[in-house]
Amino acid sequence: MDKREKQKRSKTMIRVIAACILLTVSGGIQILVSVMPGLAEWYSVHIYQVLVSVFGRFFGIFPFSVSEICLYILLLVLAASLVHITVKIIRKDNRKRTLMRWLSCLFLVAAVLMFLYTVNCGVNYKRNSFSEKAGISAGGGTVDELEAVCSRLTEKVNACSSLVTRNTEGEMILQSEEDEGAVSAMQKLGKEYPMLDGYYPQPKRLLVSELLSYQGLTGVYSPFTLEANYNGDMLDYNIPFTTCHELSHLRGFMQEDEANFIAFLACSSSDSIDFQYSGYLMGWIYSMNELSSADAERWSVVRSGLAPEAEADLRANSTFWDAYDGRTAKLSNQINDLYLKANGQDDGIKSYNRMVDLMIAYYRDTENKK
Repeated sequence: MDKREKQKRSKTMIRVIAACILLTVSGGIQILVSVMPGLAEWYSVHIYQVLVSVFGRFFGIFPFSVSEICLYILLLVLAASLVHITVKIIRKDNRKRTLMRWLSCLFLVAAVLMFLYTVNCGVNYKRNSFSEKAGISAGGGTVDELEAVCSRLTEKVNACSSLVTRNTEGEMILQSEEDEGAVSAMQKLGKEYPMLDGYYPQPKRLLVSELLSYQGLTGVYSPFTLEANYNGDMLDYNIPFTTCHELSHLRGFMQEDEANFIAFLACSSSDSIDFQYSGYLMGWIYSMNELSSADAERWSVVRSGLAPEAEADLRANSTFWDAYDGRTAKLSNQINDLYLKANGQDDGIKSYNRMVDLMIAYYRDTENKK
């Protein structure tokens, strides 16, 4: 074996060892936060927020989604490497060694991604919930309370629906800067809830938003670059709520129901009428879905009171997502469901709807304080 070949074998071994170390550290961290109560909360407050402040600011320099670009580069490199190794194997040129080098590189990349996921996302699933820290006790809501929330939100939606700008089709046109508006909304909410206070990078619209549309997704948090990404092709009324939802993940609150609830609070308390409309309409949709399951007759009564302007947005939204309702979207939902369940959200994708319990508790507490 010549010197050059020894160096290549040595590099392969180093990659494998490095990957094993990263995976061991990642697994060890996950075990520690599971068996040591309070460790995840301490980590999220004292370590994770520093990472967001440092790396979030760095990746925030770029006007595009770095995670999206990295995904395309990774796919190109993977495709090129597959072609390269295939040619090597066909030529019978050191098949075993070539394959081992390629697999060691793949192993190391996977280990790095797992480590980044753990420190920027995985630990936060074990921290104290936002509702617990905010003193909001969800659960035990009655159908009467649900109907009252739906009626209240209908009034809010109707009041905002005539104030937002609309196109010739009657659909809302976002006038506020969604990135700056989302940051401002979250920072304002942080003054009321200290656990939400801190640095927020501006959310970024994906260059190829169809990637999310085909998956039936409105946005995605990237733990690898600490970025809040959103689908820029969807109806405008979805955007403010979605950007605030993704930014809540950057504050370390990973539970989907709580991210939805935080987005609702941020939008509804925003100074922007666009954000208010987005928050109230999204809250209305989730609440009305629950009321429909609980009491169809009551749902019908409340539903008939929605303003015609809002109806135009709902119709356009259904038309948009119907165009992407295929196998890819269904597979994406199944994967997301498994992912959420693996991270302690037993309801899977249904956990998004649990924000309604928090809304009921929130309005109940609001009424009791009057």
